[in-house]
Amino acid sequence: MPSRWKHDKPMSRTAFDRKFPDDAACARYLSAKRWPTGFTCPGCGSCSSWELASKRFTRECRDCGRQTSVTAGTVMHRSHLPLRTWFQAVHLLTSHSNGISAEQAQAQLGLGSYKTAWLLLQKLRRAMVDPDRNLLGDIVEVDETEVPLRRKTDPIAGFGIPNVGKLLIIGGVEVFDGRVPGRLRLEMLPSKEGDDVRAFVERAVAPGSTVVTDGLAGYRKLERHTHVGKTVGLMAGHVVLPWVHRAFSNLKRWLMGTLHGVRKQHTQRYLDEFVFRWNRRRRTAAAFDSLLGLVARLDHASERDLVPRRA
Repeated sequence: MPSRWKHDKPMSRTAFDRKFPDDAACARYLSAKRWPTGFTCPGCGSCSSWELASKRFTRECRDCGRQTSVTAGTVMHRSHLPLRTWFQAVHLLTSHSNGISAEQAQAQLGLGSYKTAWLLLQKLRRAMVDPDRNLLGDIVEVDETEVPLRRKTDPIAGFGIPNVGKLLIIGGVEVFDGRVPGRLRLEMLPSKEGDDVRAFVERAVAPGSTVVTDGLAGYRKLERHTHVGKTVGLMAGHVVLPWVHRAFSNLKRWLMGTLHGVRKQHTQRYLDEFVFRWNRRRRTAAAFDSLLGLVARLDHASERDLVPRRA
């Protein structure tokens, strides 16, 4: 089988350094991403402005006088990190097929603390969900699985599952022509109750699509989808639902191999990163621009937004 890197490979480190040698080059690139036809004032909509010499990467509107930084209104807003460090982090996340841990990022980016690296990656993971993404369609395999937690304080109640310290995950994978996997969705699942599993399908799968499951009773009351339940019995789940179980298997290896486990309050962002990488596994060359575009569109999040405070 020919290597996929032959026709689809991420930007090399050498090419990155040549394209983005400093913060100024990054600012020009980000500005072009945000305003492809030229700067537009977010206050009055005027297209007339000038760049300030006293403030880096900031333009002032000629009509209303509003000053706008190239990072204002983006995930990078109010960050004290150099712009190039953000670009390097985006490049690392999108060019490594297995992702990167905060400890690795700290070393690669030359950051002074683990906390800074962790927050940087969490902000980028938060941006990996496109708010305008389309729902899954055609035929969609849906199933549930368990992933281990870093601490054994989150048991799953009910259904006879003796797995203290594990977390339920639900996922769906598009399948075309019965054998070609498409996009993926993953979410944390409160329980295997019908309301919870059906709610995931409603959020992730387009109405009218065919949902293939292992026959769990909760899916039978789907009203806007065609449900096909395949009784598993003693047969392994991956035999009847191969692609969603392939995704689960890869997810578990990644969580334990790269991240060495997860904590419940941050699990969804790690799931979002895995989904981002899966959905671009054949378009890795475009992943850098894709994530950078989302970073430029989404608002800033502070540490308080990312780390729940104890009451």
